[in-house]
Amino acid sequence: MNATAKPTYRVITIPKPPFVIYDPDSNWYGGFLVDLLNEIARRLNFRYEIEMQEESDYGFMDDQGNWNGLMRDLKEGKADIGLAAVSVMSERMKVVDFTEPIYKPTGISVLMQKPISKTDFYRFLTVLELDVWLCIIGAYLFTSLLLWIFDTWSPYSYRNSKAKHKDDTEKRIFGCKESLWFCLTSLTPQGGGEAPKNLSGRLVAATWWLFGFIIIASYTANLAAFLTISKFEKTIETFDDLISQYKYAYTCIQNSSTNRYFQRMNDIEYVCYEKWKDMTLNDSLSPYERAQLAVWEYPLSDKFIKIYSAISHYGMVASLQDGLDKFNSTDSRFALITEASDVQYQAMIDCSVKEIGPEFSKKPYAIVLQKNSPLTKEFNRVIYNMKNDNWLEALTDKWWKYNPLRQRCHDKDEMNNGIIFENIGGVFVLIGVGIISAFSTLVYEYFYFKCLRDKFERIFEHKLKAIFRRQKNFARSISVKP
Repeated sequence: MNATAKPTYRVITIPKPPFVIYDPDSNWYGGFLVDLLNEIARRLNFRYEIEMQEESDYGFMDDQGNWNGLMRDLKEGKADIGLAAVSVMSERMKVVDFTEPIYKPTGISVLMQKPISKTDFYRFLTVLELDVWLCIIGAYLFTSLLLWIFDTWSPYSYRNSKAKHKDDTEKRIFGCKESLWFCLTSLTPQGGGEAPKNLSGRLVAATWWLFGFIIIASYTANLAAFLTISKFEKTIETFDDLISQYKYAYTCIQNSSTNRYFQRMNDIEYVCYEKWKDMTLNDSLSPYERAQLAVWEYPLSDKFIKIYSAISHYGMVASLQDGLDKFNSTDSRFALITEASDVQYQAMIDCSVKEIGPEFSKKPYAIVLQKNSPLTKEFNRVIYNMKNDNWLEALTDKWWKYNPLRQRCHDKDEMNNGIIFENIGGVFVLIGVGIISAFSTLVYEYFYFKCLRDKFERIFEHKLKAIFRRQKNFARSISVKP
Protein backbone atom coordinates (compact mmCIF):
# COMPACT_ATOMS: atom_id res chain seq x y z
CA MET A 1 0.00 0.00 0.00
CA ASN A 2 0.97 3.62 -0.50
CA ALA A 3 2.00 5.13 2.84
CA THR A 4 0.34 8.41 1.91
CA ALA A 5 -3.02 6.73 1.32
CA LYS A 6 -3.56 4.71 4.43
CA PRO A 7 -7.13 3.49 4.76
CA THR A 8 -8.98 4.31 7.97
CA TYR A 9 -11.25 1.79 9.59
CA ARG A 10 -13.96 2.26 12.21
CA VAL A 11 -13.33 0.23 15.35
CA ILE A 12 -15.92 -0.35 18.04
CA THR A 13 -14.92 -1.69 21.42
CA ILE A 14 -16.16 -2.61 24.89
CA PRO A 15 -13.81 -1.96 27.85
CA LYS A 16 -12.81 -5.04 29.80
CA PRO A 17 -9.44 -5.00 31.57
CA PRO A 18 -6.87 -6.11 30.68
CA PHE A 19 -8.13 -6.66 27.13
CA VAL A 20 -9.41 -3.12 26.64
CA ILE A 21 -8.74 -0.33 29.15
CA TYR A 22 -10.42 3.05 28.80
CA ASP A 23 -9.60 6.32 30.58
CA PRO A 24 -12.59 8.69 30.19
CA ASP A 25 -10.62 11.73 31.35
CA SER A 26 -8.09 11.56 28.53
CA ASN A 27 -10.20 9.45 26.15
CA TRP A 28 -7.32 6.98 26.07
CA TYR A 29 -7.60 3.34 25.07
CA GLY A 30 -5.08 0.68 25.98
CA GLY A 31 -4.78 -2.95 26.89
CA PHE A 32 -4.02 -6.28 25.30
CA LEU A 33 -6.34 -5.91 22.32
CA VAL A 34 -5.39 -2.28 21.63
CA ASP A 35 -1.69 -3.21 21.55
CA LEU A 36 -2.54 -6.09 19.25
CA LEU A 37 -4.53 -3.85 16.89
CA ASN A 38 -1.72 -1.28 16.86
CA GLU A 39 0.74 -3.95 15.73
CA ILE A 40 -1.67 -5.28 13.11
CA ALA A 41 -2.24 -1.72 11.85
CA ARG A 42 1.52 -1.19 11.64
CA ARG A 43 2.08 -4.39 9.69
CA LEU A 44 -0.89 -3.85 7.36
CA ASN A 45 -0.33 -0.09 7.14
CA PHE A 46 -3.75 1.31 8.04
CA ARG A 47 -5.27 3.76 10.50
CA TYR A 48 -8.28 3.32 12.71
CA GLU A 49 -10.74 5.35 14.73
CA ILE A 50 -11.93 3.74 17.92
CA GLU A 51 -15.13 4.41 19.85
CA MET A 52 -17.21 2.84 22.58
CA GLN A 53 -20.13 0.53 21.90
CA GLU A 54 -23.19 2.39 23.16
CA GLU A 55 -24.86 -0.52 24.93
CA SER A 56 -21.62 -2.14 26.17
CA ASP A 57 -23.13 -5.39 24.93
CA TYR A 58 -21.30 -8.02 22.90
CA GLY A 59 -24.47 -8.99 21.11
CA PHE A 60 -27.01 -11.81 21.15
CA MET A 61 -29.84 -12.84 18.87
CA ASP A 62 -33.42 -12.66 20.14
CA ASP A 63 -36.30 -14.97 19.28
CA GLN A 64 -37.05 -13.03 16.09
CA GLY A 65 -33.46 -13.34 14.83
CA ASN A 66 -32.53 -9.73 15.56
CA TRP A 67 -29.11 -8.90 16.97
CA ASN A 68 -28.08 -6.27 19.46
CA GLY A 69 -24.84 -4.75 20.72
CA LEU A 70 -21.55 -5.15 18.91
CA MET A 71 -22.84 -7.90 16.58
CA ARG A 72 -25.62 -5.62 15.32
CA ASP A 73 -23.20 -2.72 14.67
CA LEU A 74 -20.96 -4.94 12.53
CA LYS A 75 -23.88 -6.61 10.80
CA GLU A 76 -25.38 -3.23 9.87
CA GLY A 77 -22.04 -1.80 8.76
CA LYS A 78 -21.71 0.78 11.53
CA ALA A 79 -18.19 -0.47 12.23
CA ASP A 80 -15.48 -2.35 10.35
CA ILE A 81 -13.73 -4.00 13.29
CA GLY A 82 -15.05 -5.23 16.63
CA LEU A 83 -12.29 -5.05 19.22
CA ALA A 84 -13.44 -6.75 22.42
CA ALA A 85 -13.12 -9.95 24.41
CA VAL A 86 -15.73 -11.62 22.21
CA SER A 87 -16.23 -15.37 22.38
CA VAL A 88 -16.46 -17.28 19.12
CA MET A 89 -19.96 -18.78 18.92
CA SER A 90 -21.63 -20.66 16.08
CA GLU A 91 -24.64 -18.32 15.81
CA ARG A 92 -22.37 -15.27 15.69
CA MET A 93 -20.32 -16.78 12.88
CA LYS A 94 -23.43 -16.64 10.69
CA VAL A 95 -23.51 -12.83 10.72
CA VAL A 96 -19.84 -11.81 11.25
CA ASP A 97 -16.33 -13.07 10.57
CA PHE A 98 -13.89 -14.05 13.30
CA THR A 99 -10.15 -13.96 12.95
CA GLU A 100 -7.76 -16.60 14.18
CA PRO A 101 -8.05 -17.03 17.97
CA ILE A 102 -5.95 -14.41 19.73
CA TYR A 103 -6.23 -15.78 23.24
CA LYS A 104 -6.40 -19.20 24.82
CA PRO A 105 -9.88 -20.80 25.01
CA THR A 106 -11.62 -19.36 28.05
CA GLY A 107 -14.57 -20.85 29.83
CA ILE A 108 -16.72 -20.13 32.85
CA SER A 109 -15.51 -20.24 36.42
CA VAL A 110 -16.45 -18.88 39.83
CA LEU A 111 -15.17 -15.83 41.69
CA MET A 112 -15.35 -16.03 45.47
CA GLN A 113 -13.95 -14.20 48.41
CA LYS A 114 -11.15 -16.03 50.15
CA PRO A 115 -12.23 -17.46 53.48
CA ILE A 116 -11.17 -15.26 56.35
CA SER A 117 -10.07 -17.19 59.39
CA LYS A 118 -11.47 -15.70 62.55
CA THR A 119 -8.67 -14.64 64.84
CA ASP A 120 -8.69 -13.45 68.42
CA PHE A 121 -5.63 -11.76 69.89
CA TYR A 122 -6.70 -12.87 73.36
CA ARG A 123 -8.00 -16.29 72.33
CA PHE A 124 -6.29 -17.92 75.32
CA LEU A 125 -8.58 -15.90 77.60
CA THR A 126 -11.80 -16.70 75.73
CA VAL A 127 -11.35 -20.47 75.99
CA LEU A 128 -13.17 -20.33 79.32
CA GLU A 129 -16.25 -18.26 80.02
CA LEU A 130 -16.04 -15.28 82.36
CA ASP A 131 -17.98 -17.01 85.12
CA VAL A 132 -15.54 -19.95 84.98
CA TRP A 133 -12.57 -17.60 85.30
CA LEU A 134 -14.22 -15.92 88.28
CA CYS A 135 -14.88 -19.27 89.93
CA ILE A 136 -11.24 -20.30 89.44
CA ILE A 137 -10.04 -17.04 90.98
CA GLY A 138 -12.47 -17.50 93.86
CA ALA A 139 -11.27 -21.07 94.44
CA TYR A 140 -7.66 -19.87 94.34
CA LEU A 141 -8.23 -17.18 96.97
CA PHE A 142 -10.33 -19.47 99.17
CA THR A 143 -7.75 -22.28 99.07
CA SER A 144 -4.94 -19.86 99.89
CA LEU A 145 -6.94 -18.57 102.84
CA LEU A 146 -7.51 -22.13 104.09
CA LEU A 147 -3.80 -22.93 103.87
CA TRP A 148 -3.02 -19.86 105.92
CA ILE A 149 -5.66 -20.64 108.56
CA PHE A 150 -4.71 -24.33 108.83
CA ASP A 151 -1.04 -23.51 109.07
CA THR A 152 -1.78 -20.94 111.78
CA TRP A 153 -4.03 -23.10 113.93
CA SER A 154 -2.72 -26.62 113.41
CA PRO A 155 -0.33 -27.72 116.20
CA TYR A 156 1.53 -29.89 113.65
CA SER A 157 2.43 -27.06 111.25
CA TYR A 158 6.00 -25.87 111.02
CA ARG A 159 5.33 -22.55 112.71
CA ASN A 160 3.76 -24.30 115.73
CA SER A 161 6.28 -27.17 115.97
CA LYS A 162 9.65 -25.80 114.90
CA ALA A 163 11.53 -28.00 117.39
CA LYS A 164 10.13 -31.14 115.78
CA HIS A 165 11.20 -30.05 112.30
CA LYS A 166 14.49 -28.36 113.19
CA ASP A 167 16.49 -30.80 111.04
CA ASP A 168 14.30 -30.34 107.90
CA THR A 169 15.85 -28.40 105.01
CA GLU A 170 12.50 -26.84 104.12
CA LYS A 171 11.29 -24.47 106.78
CA ARG A 172 8.24 -22.94 105.15
CA ILE A 173 5.74 -20.91 107.07
CA PHE A 174 2.48 -20.58 105.14
CA GLY A 175 1.59 -17.01 105.79
CA CYS A 176 -0.80 -15.07 103.56
CA LYS A 177 1.80 -14.24 100.89
CA GLU A 178 3.34 -17.72 100.96
CA SER A 179 -0.06 -19.42 100.65
CA LEU A 180 -0.99 -17.30 97.64
CA TRP A 181 2.34 -18.09 95.98
CA PHE A 182 2.03 -21.82 96.71
CA CYS A 183 -1.42 -22.10 95.12
CA LEU A 184 -0.36 -20.06 92.10
CA THR A 185 2.82 -22.02 91.35
CA SER A 186 1.01 -25.32 91.90
CA LEU A 187 -0.83 -24.69 88.62
CA THR A 188 2.44 -24.54 86.69
CA PRO A 189 4.86 -27.32 85.64
CA GLN A 190 7.33 -25.83 88.11
CA GLY A 191 5.14 -26.96 91.00
CA GLY A 192 4.30 -25.32 94.29
CA GLY A 193 7.38 -26.50 96.20
CA GLU A 194 7.38 -27.87 99.75
CA ALA A 195 3.91 -28.82 100.97
CA PRO A 196 2.64 -27.98 104.48
CA LYS A 197 3.87 -30.16 107.38
CA ASN A 198 0.42 -30.59 108.93
CA LEU A 199 -1.92 -33.26 107.58
CA SER A 200 -4.88 -30.89 107.29
CA GLY A 201 -2.83 -28.48 105.18
CA ARG A 202 -1.64 -31.32 102.97
CA LEU A 203 -5.22 -32.42 102.35
CA VAL A 204 -6.05 -28.89 101.26
CA ALA A 205 -2.96 -28.86 99.01
CA ALA A 206 -3.81 -32.26 97.50
CA THR A 207 -7.35 -31.13 96.79
CA TRP A 208 -6.02 -28.01 95.08
CA TRP A 209 -3.58 -30.09 93.03
CA LEU A 210 -6.38 -32.34 91.79
CA PHE A 211 -8.52 -29.32 90.98
CA GLY A 212 -5.62 -27.66 89.15
CA PHE A 213 -4.86 -30.79 87.14
CA ILE A 214 -8.42 -31.03 85.86
CA ILE A 215 -8.63 -27.31 85.07
CA ILE A 216 -5.29 -27.23 83.25
CA ALA A 217 -6.11 -30.38 81.25
CA SER A 218 -9.52 -29.01 80.26
CA TYR A 219 -8.06 -25.62 79.37
CA THR A 220 -5.30 -27.15 77.22
CA ALA A 221 -7.73 -29.41 75.34
CA ASN A 222 -10.17 -26.58 74.65
CA LEU A 223 -7.42 -24.19 73.57
CA ALA A 224 -6.11 -26.72 71.07
CA ALA A 225 -9.63 -27.28 69.76
CA PHE A 226 -10.26 -23.55 69.43
CA LEU A 227 -7.04 -23.04 67.46
CA THR A 228 -7.61 -25.92 65.04
CA ILE A 229 -11.36 -26.18 64.57
CA SER A 230 -11.41 -23.58 61.77
CA LYS A 231 -8.94 -25.68 59.76
CA PHE A 232 -11.42 -28.52 59.45
CA GLU A 233 -14.29 -26.44 58.10
CA LYS A 234 -15.27 -27.56 54.64
CA THR A 235 -14.29 -25.06 51.96
CA ILE A 236 -15.61 -24.70 48.42
CA GLU A 237 -12.93 -25.80 45.98
CA THR A 238 -14.89 -26.73 42.83
CA PHE A 239 -17.98 -25.64 40.96
CA ASP A 240 -19.77 -28.83 42.04
CA ASP A 241 -19.01 -27.98 45.67
CA LEU A 242 -20.69 -24.61 45.16
CA ILE A 243 -23.91 -25.89 43.64
CA SER A 244 -24.25 -28.74 46.16
CA GLN A 245 -24.34 -26.46 49.23
CA TYR A 246 -26.80 -23.87 50.54
CA LYS A 247 -24.70 -21.51 52.66
CA TYR A 248 -23.39 -19.50 49.71
CA ALA A 249 -25.65 -17.77 47.19
CA TYR A 250 -24.44 -17.56 43.59
CA THR A 251 -25.49 -15.76 40.47
CA CYS A 252 -24.20 -14.42 37.15
CA ILE A 253 -24.24 -11.20 35.15
CA GLN A 254 -27.46 -10.31 33.38
CA ASN A 255 -27.42 -10.61 29.56
CA SER A 256 -23.93 -12.15 29.63
CA SER A 257 -22.67 -15.19 27.77
CA THR A 258 -22.65 -17.05 31.09
CA ASN A 259 -26.33 -16.23 31.61
CA ARG A 260 -27.13 -17.42 28.10
CA TYR A 261 -25.22 -20.64 28.68
CA PHE A 262 -27.11 -21.54 31.87
CA GLN A 263 -30.42 -20.55 30.30
CA ARG A 264 -29.81 -22.78 27.27
CA MET A 265 -28.64 -25.72 29.39
CA ASN A 266 -31.73 -25.27 31.55
CA ASP A 267 -33.96 -25.31 28.45
CA ILE A 268 -32.21 -28.40 27.07
CA GLU A 269 -32.61 -30.34 30.32
CA TYR A 270 -36.23 -29.24 30.61
CA VAL A 271 -36.99 -30.43 27.08
CA CYS A 272 -35.34 -33.78 27.84
CA TYR A 273 -37.40 -34.08 31.01
CA GLU A 274 -40.65 -33.35 29.15
CA LYS A 275 -39.76 -35.90 26.45
CA TRP A 276 -39.06 -38.56 29.09
CA LYS A 277 -42.29 -37.76 30.93
CA ASP A 278 -44.31 -37.99 27.70
CA MET A 279 -42.72 -41.33 26.92
CA THR A 280 -43.51 -42.79 30.34
CA LEU A 281 -47.14 -41.61 30.16
CA ASN A 282 -47.71 -42.68 26.56
CA ASP A 283 -50.74 -45.02 26.49
CA SER A 284 -49.82 -46.38 23.08
CA LEU A 285 -46.78 -48.19 24.51
CA SER A 286 -47.01 -51.89 25.18
CA PRO A 287 -46.70 -53.10 28.79
CA TYR A 288 -43.21 -54.36 28.05
CA GLU A 289 -42.10 -51.03 26.55
CA ARG A 290 -43.59 -49.10 29.49
CA ALA A 291 -41.83 -51.42 31.93
CA GLN A 292 -38.52 -50.58 30.25
CA LEU A 293 -39.12 -46.90 31.05
CA ALA A 294 -40.33 -47.39 34.61
CA VAL A 295 -37.69 -46.10 37.03
CA TRP A 296 -37.95 -44.59 40.48
CA GLU A 297 -35.97 -41.48 39.60
CA TYR A 298 -35.50 -39.24 36.57
CA PRO A 299 -32.68 -40.99 34.68
CA LEU A 300 -31.05 -37.85 33.24
CA SER A 301 -29.32 -34.98 34.99
CA ASP A 302 -31.28 -31.93 36.11
CA LYS A 303 -28.12 -30.13 37.27
CA PHE A 304 -28.60 -26.96 35.25
CA ILE A 305 -32.29 -26.74 36.03
CA LYS A 306 -31.35 -26.46 39.70
CA ILE A 307 -28.53 -24.00 38.95
CA TYR A 308 -30.71 -21.70 36.88
CA SER A 309 -33.44 -21.86 39.49
CA ALA A 310 -30.96 -20.82 42.21
CA ILE A 311 -29.63 -17.98 40.04
CA SER A 312 -33.12 -16.73 39.24
CA HIS A 313 -34.13 -16.93 42.89
CA TYR A 314 -31.16 -14.82 44.01
CA GLY A 315 -31.36 -12.38 41.10
CA MET A 316 -28.72 -11.49 38.56
CA VAL A 317 -26.30 -8.59 38.89
CA ALA A 318 -26.27 -5.84 36.28
CA SER A 319 -22.51 -5.81 35.71
CA LEU A 320 -19.21 -7.23 36.87
CA GLN A 321 -18.68 -4.21 39.13
CA ASP A 322 -22.03 -4.81 40.82
CA GLY A 323 -20.93 -8.35 41.52
CA LEU A 324 -17.60 -7.16 42.97
CA ASP A 325 -19.43 -4.69 45.19
CA LYS A 326 -21.27 -7.56 46.82
CA PHE A 327 -17.97 -8.93 48.10
CA ASN A 328 -17.47 -5.69 50.03
CA SER A 329 -20.98 -5.67 51.47
CA THR A 330 -22.19 -7.43 54.59
CA ASP A 331 -23.31 -10.37 52.45
CA SER A 332 -19.93 -12.11 52.20
CA ARG A 333 -21.40 -15.55 51.46
CA PHE A 334 -21.67 -14.84 47.76
CA ALA A 335 -20.16 -16.26 44.58
CA LEU A 336 -20.17 -14.80 41.08
CA ILE A 337 -20.20 -17.15 38.08
CA THR A 338 -18.75 -15.42 35.05
CA GLU A 339 -16.12 -15.69 32.34
CA ALA A 340 -12.85 -17.14 33.57
CA SER A 341 -10.83 -14.25 32.11
CA ASP A 342 -12.68 -11.81 34.38
CA VAL A 343 -12.25 -14.12 37.36
CA GLN A 344 -8.53 -14.62 36.73
CA TYR A 345 -7.92 -10.90 36.29
CA GLN A 346 -9.71 -9.99 39.52
CA ALA A 347 -7.84 -12.72 41.40
CA MET A 348 -4.61 -11.32 39.93
CA ILE A 349 -5.14 -7.74 41.14
CA ASP A 350 -6.99 -8.50 44.39
CA CYS A 351 -5.62 -11.04 46.86
CA SER A 352 -8.88 -11.14 48.80
CA VAL A 353 -10.68 -13.11 46.05
CA LYS A 354 -9.93 -16.39 44.35
CA GLU A 355 -10.99 -18.49 41.38
CA ILE A 356 -12.99 -21.67 41.81
CA GLY A 357 -12.55 -24.04 38.90
CA PRO A 358 -12.20 -25.93 36.77
CA GLU A 359 -13.36 -23.95 33.75
CA PHE A 360 -16.14 -25.31 31.60
CA SER A 361 -17.77 -24.34 28.30
CA LYS A 362 -14.48 -23.02 26.91
CA LYS A 363 -14.49 -20.78 23.82
CA PRO A 364 -11.69 -18.80 22.15
CA TYR A 365 -11.51 -15.01 21.82
CA ALA A 366 -11.05 -13.41 18.41
CA ILE A 367 -11.27 -10.07 16.62
CA VAL A 368 -14.66 -9.56 14.94
CA LEU A 369 -14.98 -8.29 11.36
CA GLN A 370 -17.88 -7.71 9.00
CA LYS A 371 -19.18 -10.75 7.23
CA ASN A 372 -17.02 -11.55 4.15
CA SER A 373 -14.73 -8.63 4.98
CA PRO A 374 -11.55 -8.32 2.85
CA LEU A 375 -9.68 -7.73 6.12
CA THR A 376 -10.35 -11.25 7.40
CA LYS A 377 -7.68 -12.93 5.30
CA GLU A 378 -5.08 -10.22 6.02
CA PHE A 379 -5.78 -10.25 9.75
CA ASN A 380 -5.51 -14.03 9.87
CA ARG A 381 -2.17 -13.95 8.06
CA VAL A 382 -0.71 -11.38 10.46
CA ILE A 383 -2.05 -13.14 13.56
CA TYR A 384 -0.64 -16.43 12.31
CA ASN A 385 2.78 -14.81 11.89
CA MET A 386 2.53 -13.27 15.37
CA LYS A 387 1.97 -16.71 16.83
CA ASN A 388 4.92 -18.18 14.95
CA ASP A 389 7.39 -15.53 16.11
CA ASN A 390 5.98 -15.63 19.71
CA TRP A 391 4.97 -11.97 19.54
CA LEU A 392 1.45 -12.79 20.67
CA GLU A 393 2.78 -14.85 23.58
CA ALA A 394 4.99 -11.95 24.69
CA LEU A 395 1.99 -9.60 24.53
CA THR A 396 -0.03 -11.98 26.68
CA ASP A 397 2.77 -12.07 29.27
CA LYS A 398 2.93 -8.27 29.28
CA TRP A 399 -0.70 -7.88 30.33
CA TRP A 400 -0.95 -10.90 32.59
CA LYS A 401 2.36 -12.14 33.94
CA TYR A 402 4.04 -8.72 34.09
CA ASN A 403 0.99 -6.54 34.61
CA PRO A 404 1.91 -3.62 36.94
CA LEU A 405 -1.35 -4.15 38.84
CA ARG A 406 -0.54 -7.77 39.56
CA GLN A 407 -0.42 -8.56 43.28
CA ARG A 408 1.99 -11.04 44.79
CA CYS A 409 -0.52 -13.12 46.67
CA HIS A 410 0.84 -15.75 48.99
CA ASP A 411 -1.66 -18.56 49.13
CA LYS A 412 -1.01 -20.91 52.03
CA ASP A 413 -2.60 -24.23 52.74
CA GLU A 414 -4.36 -23.62 56.02
CA MET A 415 -4.21 -27.28 56.91
CA ASN A 416 -0.39 -27.08 57.06
CA ASN A 417 -0.20 -23.86 59.02
CA GLY A 418 0.77 -23.75 62.66
CA ILE A 419 -0.61 -21.43 65.27
CA ILE A 420 -0.63 -17.88 63.91
CA PHE A 421 0.40 -14.85 65.93
CA GLU A 422 -3.07 -13.30 65.77
CA ASN A 423 -4.46 -16.18 67.83
CA ILE A 424 -1.81 -16.26 70.54
CA GLY A 425 -0.37 -12.75 70.52
CA GLY A 426 -2.13 -11.94 73.78
CA VAL A 427 0.30 -14.27 75.56
CA PHE A 428 3.14 -11.95 74.57
CA VAL A 429 1.14 -9.03 75.89
CA LEU A 430 0.79 -10.93 79.15
CA ILE A 431 4.57 -11.43 79.28
CA GLY A 432 5.06 -7.72 78.62
CA VAL A 433 2.69 -6.80 81.43
CA GLY A 434 4.52 -9.16 83.76
CA ILE A 435 7.94 -7.73 82.85
CA ILE A 436 6.73 -4.14 83.26
CA SER A 437 5.25 -5.05 86.65
CA ALA A 438 8.54 -6.68 87.66
CA PHE A 439 10.53 -3.58 86.68
CA SER A 440 8.07 -1.35 88.56
CA THR A 441 8.44 -3.53 91.64
CA LEU A 442 12.24 -3.42 91.33
CA VAL A 443 12.16 0.38 91.22
CA TYR A 444 9.90 0.42 94.25
CA GLU A 445 12.13 -2.01 96.15
CA TYR A 446 15.27 -0.08 95.33
CA PHE A 447 13.99 3.34 96.31
CA TYR A 448 12.09 2.09 99.33
CA PHE A 449 14.74 -0.12 100.87
CA LYS A 450 17.71 2.02 99.83
CA CYS A 451 16.34 5.52 100.25
CA LEU A 452 13.04 5.62 102.10
CA ARG A 453 13.20 2.77 104.60
CA ASP A 454 15.45 4.57 107.12
CA LYS A 455 13.39 7.74 106.81
CA PHE A 456 10.12 5.86 107.36
CA GLU A 457 11.65 3.96 110.29
CA ARG A 458 12.83 7.21 111.91
CA ILE A 459 9.41 8.75 111.45
CA PHE A 460 7.75 5.65 112.83
CA GLU A 461 10.21 5.55 115.77
CA HIS A 462 9.65 9.23 116.46
CA LYS A 463 5.89 8.72 116.52
CA LEU A 464 6.22 5.76 118.84
CA LYS A 465 8.41 7.77 121.21
CA ALA A 466 5.88 10.58 121.12
CA ILE A 467 3.11 8.16 122.01
CA PHE A 468 5.12 6.65 124.84
CA ARG A 469 6.02 10.14 126.09
CA ARG A 470 2.37 11.17 126.16
CA GLN A 471 1.41 7.99 127.93
CA LYS A 472 4.21 8.55 130.49
CA ASN A 473 3.18 12.14 131.06
CA PHE A 474 -0.45 11.05 131.39
CA ALA A 475 0.50 8.42 133.93
CA ARG A 476 2.64 10.90 135.90
CA SER A 477 -0.19 13.43 135.93
CA ILE A 478 -2.52 10.84 137.38
CA SER A 479 -0.01 9.80 140.06
CA VAL A 480 0.56 13.37 141.41
CA LYS A 481 -3.12 14.13 141.89
CA PRO A 482 -4.24 14.42 145.57
